[in-house]
Amino acid sequence: MTKPLRLCAVSFLNTEPLVYDLRHPRPDRPAPPFEMVSEVPSACAAMLEQGAVDVALVPVAAYAAHPDWEVVPEVAIACRGPAQTVLVASDVPLEDVETIVLDDASRTSVALLRVLLQSWGYTPELVPGRHGATLDAVGGRTAALVIGDPAFGADRRARHVVDLGEAWFRRTGLPMVFAFWAARPGALAPAHVEALIASRDRGLRHAEAIARAYRNARRAAGEPVLSENDYANYLRKRMRYDLGAFEREGLVEFLSRARAAKILDVPGLADDDVVHVHFAGRAEHAALAAARRRRTAPMDADRLLARAAAGGRLDLAEGIFLYENADLLDLGAAADARRRALHPDGVVTYIVDRNVNYTNVCTARCKFCNFYTPPGGKDPYVLDRDTLRRKFEETRRLGGVQILLQGGLNPELGLAWYEDFFRWARAEFPDLNMHALSPTEIIHIARMEDMSVRAVLERLVAAGLGSLPGGGAEILHDDVRDRISPFKNTTQEWLDVMREAHRLGLSSSCSMVYGFQETAEHILLHLERLRALQDETGGFIAFIVWPFQAEGTRLKLRDDTSAHRYLRIQALARLYLDNVPNLQVSWPTLGPAVGEIGLHFGANDFGSVMIEENVVSKAGAHYMLSAEAIERHIRNAGFVPARRNQRYERLPTGRPGSNVAAPPAPGATPPPPTPGPPERLHG
Repeated sequence: MTKPLRLCAVSFLNTEPLVYDLRHPRPDRPAPPFEMVSEVPSACAAMLEQGAVDVALVPVAAYAAHPDWEVVPEVAIACRGPAQTVLVASDVPLEDVETIVLDDASRTSVALLRVLLQSWGYTPELVPGRHGATLDAVGGRTAALVIGDPAFGADRRARHVVDLGEAWFRRTGLPMVFAFWAARPGALAPAHVEALIASRDRGLRHAEAIARAYRNARRAAGEPVLSENDYANYLRKRMRYDLGAFEREGLVEFLSRARAAKILDVPGLADDDVVHVHFAGRAEHAALAAARRRRTAPMDADRLLARAAAGGRLDLAEGIFLYENADLLDLGAAADARRRALHPDGVVTYIVDRNVNYTNVCTARCKFCNFYTPPGGKDPYVLDRDTLRRKFEETRRLGGVQILLQGGLNPELGLAWYEDFFRWARAEFPDLNMHALSPTEIIHIARMEDMSVRAVLERLVAAGLGSLPGGGAEILHDDVRDRISPFKNTTQEWLDVMREAHRLGLSSSCSMVYGFQETAEHILLHLERLRALQDETGGFIAFIVWPFQAEGTRLKLRDDTSAHRYLRIQALARLYLDNVPNLQVSWPTLGPAVGEIGLHFGANDFGSVMIEENVVSKAGAHYMLSAEAIERHIRNAGFVPARRNQRYERLPTGRPGSNVAAPPAPGATPPPPTPGPPERLHG
């Protein structure tokens, strides 16, 4: 039985959907494991700080002072545009206000006001006020910050109202996250997390009933009321209750701006680092739970390898056992046998393409990325059409057949920008496949446009999107993702994008980046999730794994990123991903000699010539090869080289490598670059 926790909820209407199950337990299910009290947001945070409760709905600004708190994933109180209940009310325009009386109910709203005032260049005096009474102070050049339920109807009492949620969205293009569930370290069990998520989901289905009850209670107390529909629209249309990828972007942007403006301080955090949010764990994956159960018969590595080499399927426990116990050369031999069965003609393919990073502006702030600049940061760029045209024309001249297009999560680029780009590229370069936009970028666009992932993909495909790269996967386990990129998409969100893409007929690659102190369970569960989705859709055409390159990044980890570990993971991937037809070697990170060896550890493809590459090279990987050099390495390994396209269809060639120039060696004087802004890494 799950131990009940003491919980403090916020006493505002916008919290009622989150605690619906707690107030109205279902008779056919166990009661949610919480003992609840209600307070204003700042009091909730104070009770958690003092240890009076175990979990509380806290303002995100309060969390900044307690980065050790664990946050419930997926649930928040946020807005994407007008918030309706976080307002500055005044009788004169805000630029003429001399004093603002603050509402003491929420640290986040006060911090948001300070951030926005600095951005506008306004410097009114800020004086403390009491929650529920600030609106009475409005008059002359004195304004009031009004938070929560007292803000309903404020526009009827003041001549001017500035909605801070709307002002933030106009300023940044991102949602504003006001509060989320936080708990003292170690308090939350998976059952608590699931109960809070389920309560949110059920509450949103009862928004009208919540609005009706709220209105009736106010009217019975003799207080002014809006219509029931007004309250229901507030819950359904104004408030957002997700803490997904887009909300996480808004969260990190707010915390970063507040820190830069010296409004918030995070104890022990360096000036150049970003706030880290530690999310509480959900229930473990069912396959992992099964894998951990004791088996009646011991496992034998030789028997498992022989079965997998012959095409037999490994389960998760067997994969973990082989990762931890199999001899590396035996593992490689089994993977090589499986590769020969799948690709018996001894041909190893490669592609000629160009990696174009169209923008370096990104809101995700991943710790392992040294490519991005935040909105308003140093040296931002978006490549213009003339620069893109020169790059694409050069790619075509050098025998390229594809553009790998990826960039940061730029809030200035909406769906229309991408549609215009793909239509232009298809019209001018119909022979170049647009292998473009990782799931992370698709999620960002969908959230920014308030559209479904499927609808966004349909419009992009209609405009000219050809296929999807597998970027943004890193390790498909949220324990790892929350450590290295807490404001990026979740594992499930990444998988959901790929599922929709495959259903629309788009093929894609899939990938893994290791070296983040992940365990064998993390690695094998990553492969299990890819294999399960491939069973469902069949849309993954290739798998690529490479080690994290830490040079120059803010993520300083000590982990095994050696060639031995790379070969172990790649060989195991060939055996475990029995439904993914192709495996690429990763020579840009480990060198072509390791790439040659990798062809005998399950891989059948040597990757890309990469006329231009800006990702791993910015993080310390400096290997670049011409087509001629790639073909030489393929032959050195005992195989026959062949060029391909993204669909792994082999292409006719003239004299091998004759039309693709070799990039300059490290330290050599490069030829004059294609004009345009510098391109850098996209993580």
